[in-house]
Amino acid sequence: MQNSQSILVVDDDPTVAEVVTGYLERAGFAVHRAGDGPGALRATDLRWPDLVVLDLMLPGMDGLEVCRALRSRGPVPVIMLTARGDEDDRILGLEIGADDYVTKPFSPRELVLRVESVLRRSSSAQPSGAVLSAAGLELDPAARRATKDGHDLALTLREFDLLAHFLRHPGQVCDRERLMREVWGWEFGDLSTVTVHVRRLRGKIEDDPARPRLIHTVWGAGYRFDPVPGPAPHQEGDEV
Repeated sequence: MQNSQSILVVDDDPTVAEVVTGYLERAGFAVHRAGDGPGALRATDLRWPDLVVLDLMLPGMDGLEVCRALRSRGPVPVIMLTARGDEDDRILGLEIGADDYVTKPFSPRELVLRVESVLRRSSSAQPSGAVLSAAGLELDPAARRATKDGHDLALTLREFDLLAHFLRHPGQVCDRERLMREVWGWEFGDLSTVTVHVRRLRGKIEDDPARPRLIHTVWGAGYRFDPVPGPAPHQEGDEV
């Protein structure tokens, strides 16, 4: 199977990089490799990839720094590889914009499925339709542009899709399982992914993210977007 999509694999372990590259190439992807952060950034200068598989524990410039640098250059889906199951590492990776993460040791076949899932979602995330607006927010699905009070919002791919979902379902309570299914396209996964992205989105659209008036937590049920902001309720955290 041939595939025009290119994947950049960034890992300082040659064995891991070779195995991942082999599986991705057999799945039809064009794969490029880098062994460290500076090498990854040089590779993206030569060819901007469709997705980056990025090891967290790189020498010198770690994966979090590389992810931040990539995000400053432009939108690209990132799957983070971490040798630890440490939740703080996973959440930090998601908070800086990683779309997914896989914990080592992992099944290469599972990684390929994750890559295909993220790419499928990003390629289908070119929605058409009318401009969505509420509470000073305006989102143009076709142009992939969002503004608040006329000022551009710097949203990642997933934050944009999450905001679009909320704008399309005003006043509805959406639990994290539904958001993961309808925004991420995943039938299963770590629900903290949703929690982190809701927190990041609040940080960009709320006047006071600590006391959100647009995206409310409905305890034990999920999140609700209110198109007409009401008084900020008492917030004890993001868990639902």
